[in-house]
Amino acid sequence: MIDHTGISVADFDKAKAFYDKTFAPLGASFLMMVPSEHTGGVKVGGYGRERPVFWLHEAAAGPGRHYAFTARSRSEVDAFHEAALSAGGRDNGKPGLRPHYHPDYYAAFVFDLDGNNIEAVCHAPA
Repeated sequence: MIDHTGISVADFDKAKAFYDKTFAPLGASFLMMVPSEHTGGVKVGGYGRERPVFWLHEAAAGPGRHYAFTARSRSEVDAFHEAALSAGGRDNGKPGLRPHYHPDYYAAFVFDLDGNNIEAVCHAPA
């Protein structure tokens, strides 16, 4: 039901560098920067596979948000976790099964630079 979503980030350029690296294993990339004349000078840009679906908006940011991104394989989940940590994220749950959700729920969790809990999840069997 969700068409797109976004988060506020304290430092757009640092957040963009983090998400550029973190989303690459999932096949997603930075697709669009909204022209500043449409944002009042605030940096706003979007990520996705075919179209922007996850937006960064430079503003006062606060932790506590959770976003889960679809991985097409368990190896994508593993690569997401590794890329996020190497980009400056903090581990919040190593890649592995979470059978309390369902038997094939394979996920990894990382805190981004602003303290948001981001997850990559694959629902396919091994």
